[in-house]
Amino acid sequence: MSKAAGVAEVTDADFAAEVIGSELPVLVEFTADWCPPCRQMAPVLSALAAQEGERLKVVQLDVDHNPEITRAYKVLSMPTFIVFRDGEPVRSMVGARPKRRLLEEIADAL
Repeated sequence: MSKAAGVAEVTDADFAAEVIGSELPVLVEFTADWCPPCRQMAPVLSALAAQEGERLKVVQLDVDHNPEITRAYKVLSMPTFIVFRDGEPVRSMVGARPKRRLLEEIADAL
């Protein structure tokens, strides 16, 4: 998986605790090793995590190793970003995008 520095990896096993149970809103990137746009997003996610860490948790989930959560949220394309607030998905976006646009798109969820 194209690991973004400073961004935690979540799994089927700890998704409920890390994402659903989080006090902060959570941006989840559904990603995969074989996905070039996902690799492109790694530095964007790292920068976002560093910049917004106090009000937003940023995590990655590898779709190939975590089929349960991937299916539960009907994720078909990589990368897919879902913002969770209070345990509920409130925003979903598909495809790589620059940090500025990603920030604009998630602003209302923060």
